[in-house]
Amino acid sequence: MTYLQYSNTMEDEPGISERISKNTDFYIGLLLAVCSSLFIGTSFIIKKISLTRLSRIGALRAGAGGFGYLKDWFWWLGISAMGFGELLNFAAYGFAPASVVTPLGALSVLVSAVLASRFLNEKLTILGKLGCLLCILGSTIIVIHAPKEEPMENFNLFLSRLQEPAFARYMICIVVLCCAILCYLGPRYGSRYVFVYITLCSAIGGITVMACKAIGLALKSYSVSSLLSYPTFWLLSTILLTMCACVCVQISYLNRTLDLFNASVVTPTYYVFFTSFVIAESVMLFREWERMTPGDMTGALCGFVVTVVAVFVLSTFKEGQQQQRHFAANTYFPVKS
Repeated sequence: MTYLQYSNTMEDEPGISERISKNTDFYIGLLLAVCSSLFIGTSFIIKKISLTRLSRIGALRAGAGGFGYLKDWFWWLGISAMGFGELLNFAAYGFAPASVVTPLGALSVLVSAVLASRFLNEKLTILGKLGCLLCILGSTIIVIHAPKEEPMENFNLFLSRLQEPAFARYMICIVVLCCAILCYLGPRYGSRYVFVYITLCSAIGGITVMACKAIGLALKSYSVSSLLSYPTFWLLSTILLTMCACVCVQISYLNRTLDLFNASVVTPTYYVFFTSFVIAESVMLFREWERMTPGDMTGALCGFVVTVVAVFVLSTFKEGQQQQRHFAANTYFPVKS
């Protein structure tokens, strides 16, 4: 067979170009997710240093409801890094399945741990370094076994699944949980237990991810004229406003949690809770696991478990955590009184 005949055969074979395109999208999404983790992991450390410095000069702490960090340029540097990272993450959701992009957030834990050992005096022990290796291993296993293509490419199908009874009941539970934390559990237990506000941020974060996916699907499914038509435009505007409101709540309560607890505790706990919520919602809405073989499904779950173990090893086996407030405040970017 000549090269020309082989090329014509390849072009005629159905689905090959489509599979190549989907694989390309997958790796683009993978690269965006990794870059996103680098920026987000760095932003945690920058914001922690800012909050630590402000507490030294007597400003009302974010954990007590203060907003003095809004006047600190260094905090805005951190929030800009997080915003850019989230923008990359938003783009990644448009190319790769949520069950791949979200677990890769573990790399932000790795970045945060490495930078915390340098700037917050949170030294990594041997077990902490083992946690770093496990974090990389778990993320690699997830990428190898995760679904490589998007099972949903139609925005109308997404809307129909939003109306399914199971997802409606799930959303009711999420709204009740968030209201309970905001009105009762948060004021009483938020300053004592790290998972209280982390649960709130994670539950709302899951809604943010689904909103990102919805906007991405709409941009793929509709032309510009259709996007500007009456029902679609107002629906997407509502989704976008909901996403912005969720992001604002996340930022506020994540700042409170960072001010009250060590970054080495907040980052991994937030990762585990947030990823769990996103995977649960992804299973109900996008059903990305339906096209996976039992072997790949088992491998992806094992990768997630390894990553969960890794982030908790990273958060537990550290030295010098109690010195981080004074060290960071005195050594890096001192505040002028």
